[in-house]
Amino acid sequence: MTAGLPGRTPEEVRRALAEQIGSGRLRPGQRLGAERTLAAELGVSRATLRQALAVLEEGGVVRRVPGRGGGTFVAKGKIERDLSRIVGVPALVRSQGVVAGTRVLSARLAAADDVAAQALRVRPGELVIDLVRIRLADGSPFSLEHAKFPARRFPGLLELPLGGSVYELIEEHFSTEPTAATERIEVVLACPDEAAILDVEPGAPLMAITRTTTDSDGEPIEFSRDLFRADRTRIVVRTEGSGVDPSRAVPGRAPVVELRAQAAG
Repeated sequence: MTAGLPGRTPEEVRRALAEQIGSGRLRPGQRLGAERTLAAELGVSRATLRQALAVLEEGGVVRRVPGRGGGTFVAKGKIERDLSRIVGVPALVRSQGVVAGTRVLSARLAAADDVAAQALRVRPGELVIDLVRIRLADGSPFSLEHAKFPARRFPGLLELPLGGSVYELIEEHFSTEPTAATERIEVVLACPDEAAILDVEPGAPLMAITRTTTDSDGEPIEFSRDLFRADRTRIVVRTEGSGVDPSRAVPGRAPVVELRAQAAG
């Protein structure tokens, strides 16, 4: 730890800790140590340290866990969910230097309910492939996916390995490529079952993304509702304003709009 200075302000302490986290000296998931010890190492009072930690926690840089065995931990990095492009979650996670993982909770044939039937343009009760998976980033859960695909379009899909990208599977085995998607985002609160699966507290904010994906002919191939941990996910939308000269635009450098979810109160 950096040696403390007498009279250090909470903002100076915040900057010192943020610099250590940003430089990698304090790693994601690492415990910062007991409050008394940390305050002594930084040369400040516990009250000053608490103010600095409160600002860092509000910004999602650290998380504080109460009770025995708790403490202050460096928050795990957020996964950027870019709504401007259609890409499988494993590739999305790997592109950000994070180890991707998947747990398949269920994979079965089921009758389409009214909502799924309308989205997929099939008859209510027609068979769909119903797939529920947990997505992992560096070994910890960050999203719960519930996707449905028209079974008549993808016979045999359930026999393929479903731990990776379904988009890659349907492109390779069925010559079908997702080309467009309509996604709707809302903030919801985790029910007890969702909280247990995603390792959050009941009532924690989640980003719910409802998506309908279509192929090059405009035919729906997927309807899904995914729940993302708000503390592990950053939604990014890249867009160009009307004042941008297309001839001078730099690919991949469009303005970024970031949407964040916070717990109420």
